[in-house]
Amino acid sequence: MKIHRLAVVGPGLIGKRHIDLINSHLECELIGVVAPNHPENIEVANRLQVPFFCDLKSMFEVVRVDGVIIASPNNFHVQQALECIENSTPVLLEKPIADSYEDGLKLLQAANDKNAKLLIGHHRIHSPILSTAKKIIHDGVIGKIVGISGSALFYKPKDYFMEGPWRSLPGGGPILINLIHEIGNFREFCGEIKKVQAITSSHIRGSVVEDSAVVNFQFENGILGSFFLSDTACSGRSWEQTTQENKSFASYVDEDCYHITGTNGSLSIPSMRIKYHTQESPPSWLNLMSEKVVEFKPTDPLQEQLQHFIRVIQGIETPKVSAYDGLQNLLVVDAIYESAATGMTVTLESKS
Repeated sequence: MKIHRLAVVGPGLIGKRHIDLINSHLECELIGVVAPNHPENIEVANRLQVPFFCDLKSMFEVVRVDGVIIASPNNFHVQQALECIENSTPVLLEKPIADSYEDGLKLLQAANDKNAKLLIGHHRIHSPILSTAKKIIHDGVIGKIVGISGSALFYKPKDYFMEGPWRSLPGGGPILINLIHEIGNFREFCGEIKKVQAITSSHIRGSVVEDSAVVNFQFENGILGSFFLSDTACSGRSWEQTTQENKSFASYVDEDCYHITGTNGSLSIPSMRIKYHTQESPPSWLNLMSEKVVEFKPTDPLQEQLQHFIRVIQGIETPKVSAYDGLQNLLVVDAIYESAATGMTVTLESKS
């Protein structure tokens, strides 16, 4: 059995999660931690008994690496991923792909030019909840999709911002950190997004970045969508708090975070509760719908993502979330910011 030698850049919240998954995987070995030369970062490497490197250049000079997982702050993503590509090293790059569309486009072009193995860390794509819901939609149980609504309503405590002061600065708000996950999900369920309308607010924390947002979507196929986001809301209606995929979060089994409506029924996610009409009770608000719950086997999407990354390194699979996908999600984020700033509906047009 081949052991894949992996390094992690950025031992923060998500970086430590990647480290734990590598250390528990029989086919992986953590061979280094890359981070700024701060005592807390050095302590992480010492505790793990692996080499510590201040930058990727020094790491590539002294150790053999089969793959790199980049979990650093957003503004370092492109520079560090480009270094890996130049060293012909496969990369799992945490979302977002970049903190600007233009920088993300540079990375996409470099990856295409070098035929690089670049996987973007929108890990929910590896969730059995997402794949189960997609199958329900594809099988036509709820008919032709009319619309989708979603929410990510949670409360981030003060220490979240103390541990990462950059999260209170441009590029660190919940639209780029959290909503970009939802955009990826919405695109998986409903197709490409054509137009957005957005309103944002920062009236709770008073930071320079938003703490809440409401966004309307129009998809290219005519489906409509809406989403309510806030990291100042004490509520249990978010993906993390309803799916139970990340055990770090309190969860509420009586809550759903998505509701997809069709011409023959509706699907609630993640409970997978379906209400649908039958031939005996055809579509009408006067007719009672049948109900059922679709079962699925829960798994950890981050663990599934790591396994997929190994197969990408081996050349067995191509990235399920490509640089193009990451860039499309970022394009929607840019449109949301533009709409919130101008008060106008923004039509997405690829800049590539």
